[in-house]
Amino acid sequence: MHLSEIAARQPAKPAVVMPDGRTLSYGDLDRGSRAVAQLLRAHDIGPREHVAVLTGNVPEFFTIAFGAQRAGVYWTPVNWHLTPGEAGYVVRDCGARALFASPQVAALAEQIADESPAIEVAFVTGPAGIGRFLALDRLLETAVCEERVDEVEGTYFFYSSGTTGLPKGILPDHDFPPFGSGLRIDHAMASEFGFDADSIYLCPAPLHHAAPAGWSLGVIRNGGTVVLLERFEPMACIRAIERFRVTHAQFVPTHFVRMLKLPEDVRSEAGITSLRVVVHAAAPCPADVKRAMIEWFGPKLWEYYSGSEGAGMTAISSQDWLDHPGSVGRAVMGQVHIVDEDGNVLPRGEVGSVYFSGGRRFAYFNDPDKTERAYDHRGWSTLGDMGRLDEQGYLYLADRRTDLIISGGVNIYPAEIEDALVMHPAVADVAVIGVPDPEMGQSVRAVVQLIPEMKAGSELIDELTAHCRGRLAGFKCPRSFVFTTELPRLPNGKLLRRRVREKYLG
Repeated sequence: MHLSEIAARQPAKPAVVMPDGRTLSYGDLDRGSRAVAQLLRAHDIGPREHVAVLTGNVPEFFTIAFGAQRAGVYWTPVNWHLTPGEAGYVVRDCGARALFASPQVAALAEQIADESPAIEVAFVTGPAGIGRFLALDRLLETAVCEERVDEVEGTYFFYSSGTTGLPKGILPDHDFPPFGSGLRIDHAMASEFGFDADSIYLCPAPLHHAAPAGWSLGVIRNGGTVVLLERFEPMACIRAIERFRVTHAQFVPTHFVRMLKLPEDVRSEAGITSLRVVVHAAAPCPADVKRAMIEWFGPKLWEYYSGSEGAGMTAISSQDWLDHPGSVGRAVMGQVHIVDEDGNVLPRGEVGSVYFSGGRRFAYFNDPDKTERAYDHRGWSTLGDMGRLDEQGYLYLADRRTDLIISGGVNIYPAEIEDALVMHPAVADVAVIGVPDPEMGQSVRAVVQLIPEMKAGSELIDELTAHCRGRLAGFKCPRSFVFTTELPRLPNGKLLRRRVREKYLG
């Protein structure tokens, strides 16, 4: 798993390739990352210091990331879809001393750097500097890098998605071993999902999120090739699988929904036979969507439930899912417990808060109160989700407690209604919230994003209502519908439900 050793064996092999022809070879990645590490050391930024990375999906991301790994630092990918205030908060909160950016987000990066006193040096990819940002390409070309035997392994330092408030830094349990030791995910990808030097992995999601970044780096650690898309687009995704003979891919449920709405003839003619493993996570997948994807791609889907915190993990194969539809699997790291509001362990089949024991410990950076709330008196930790276990130990997620709708004293779970509505051919995306009701306390409202050619109206509302009544109990069916051009989702598929509430609660 030492990058220099892999590069010595296959210097010309692409570590990263993009459909537009941009390629990063293992040899260039090794040289560039050693130069980035040297730049950081020259500015006295070494082990356990923090740097931030603000780029789009570009090959240079990997040069920076592996350079930070070799320098032994914590490196934080920053979501450039955040507001300037939110993105700047992340950079300031982690205490980054260096900021790397790409020209596409230079304006945001300059604003963040100007408002972040801890930033001592800033770099921009490309041949020319921008303002206070030094030209990284020029510096890498002139760097003289010596082989070092004292490199220690840094680690990514992710922030939560910020779906319920400001993002929070997740301080990993990391002991900074010698560089080349690899991270836990690098080894798990090889042992659990079959990644090796022949793997060709499609990354259609933004690299500032945990899974796309972590899995892409893990592919390279195992000697494979990352096929990197700038952004997800259904037809471009299918073409990339065909063109590069992709063996492994990772998606989120919204990707599945959009691919399934491609014309039938396009889907039937898609060249997807090279796929061996298709992984999905990040958000609950509607049962009908997953069943349709298994029918199309074959029994190659693996789903996992975890978080950037890394405190526990469940996983499930396609066949196990068909036998336990709706489940996110059994524990493969740590043990799962379902507990009530008083912390008592609930019997199998009852819904409560999902806790993990026996996994890796974590802390929320600069937030001891939130860290304390994530653990109970036994040391078990939670991500805030609710769910139940069946008799065989398979976990089924419900919703976060904050998303729960209580109408007439009855608990209603938005995900169940969203799963039903999203399969209607007119619906591109949907979010369900509870709104104040003078009689019932709350009533169910569906906020619907239609496919481009559809028009909202009373006839469509009647059709959507009938669609729900054919699949759900009457009390779960929406009492009101609101239509929007776009729902606020992060690129990793997670819904910013708080923003939906702020806009559509009235």
